[in-house]
This record gives sequence, C-alpha cells and structure tokens, in this order.
Amino acid sequence: MSAGRAPERSTRDRLLDAFEGLLVSGGSRAATLDAVAAAAEVSKGGLLYHFHSKDELVEGMLTRLQEQGDADVEKMRSAPQGPVDFYLETSVDSGSDFDRALIAAARVAQENDPRGSAALAALRDAWFGVLSEHVGDEALARTIQLIGDGLYFDDTTGLADPNALSHVRDVLRRLGAL
Repeated sequence: MSAGRAPERSTRDRLLDAFEGLLVSGGSRAATLDAVAAAAEVSKGGLLYHFHSKDELVEGMLTRLQEQGDADVEKMRSAPQGPVDFYLETSVDSGSDFDRALIAAARVAQENDPRGSAALAALRDAWFGVLSEHVGDEALARTIQLIGDGLYFDDTTGLADPNALSHVRDVLRRLGAL
C-alpha cells in the first residue's frame, strides 16, 4: 500500500457501509438487498454470502456500532481534555463512519425495531457512565449529555450557532464541570 492511501475495506464492511448509507438517505424501504448489493458494488450472491437477510444486515450493523461505540467510550475516558470536553466536541455530525452508523441505528429505531433503540440506549448509558464518574454528579452528567444532544441537533439541522460550544464551555466552567 502506498503512503497516503486508505486501506481497502472488506466486502463485509462495504456492505454494511452501503446499508447504513441507504438507511440514512432513504430509510428502511430504500435499503433493499438489491440496493445494498448495488451500492456496495457486490453481486447479490456476494451479499447473501455475508448476510442471508436484511435482518442479518441490521444485526451486523448494530454489532459494528457497538464496537465503534466501545472504542469511542474508551477515547472519551482517556481524552487529554477530559471526558466532558471530548463528549461536547464530538457532539456534532463530523461525517464519520461512526456518525453514519448512529444515524442509521436511529432510523432502525424510528421504524419500531427495538434492536436499534436498545443499541442506542446502551451507547448512551456508556457515555453517561463516563460523564457521571468524571463529574461525580448524576444530574450534572445527564445535563451535559442533554446539552450534547442539543449541540448535535443544532449541527444536523443546519441551525448551528457557531458560538454554541464556547457558551456551553463557559457555563460548565462556572459549574466546575470542565
């Protein structure tokens, strides 16, 4: 591999990437097996080799989300700027694979699939655990988490206030949370 080139994605990851992308852009109805195979540039047989059904695609996507979430929680826990600032800084849609996976899981949850809701709840609980442990106050930790939710909503709806994060940091410094 030459310097600067991204490593080749496995077929399985390309299929999950395509599935997530279709969920994000068009919801579950758009994320058919044929559409996933086409978006991943894989034959339908290649798709079925890795995932025998749309249900298995959901399971694979949520398993990968859990792995990404576990890695994010560890980064949060060991962030040089501290868990609170890390959480707030990353409460924006950066266009990362992790962001796409979160939005795709939310689409699954919105369509009344309890697996999507459970995966998102587990991740939120893990983030909350780190925040709560760090600030030593459950109410303050929950407030910080809700602020992060608001920052994310602002960012993804195009309403973002460019000074929002600095305002939040100022208030949290006054409260001793940063």
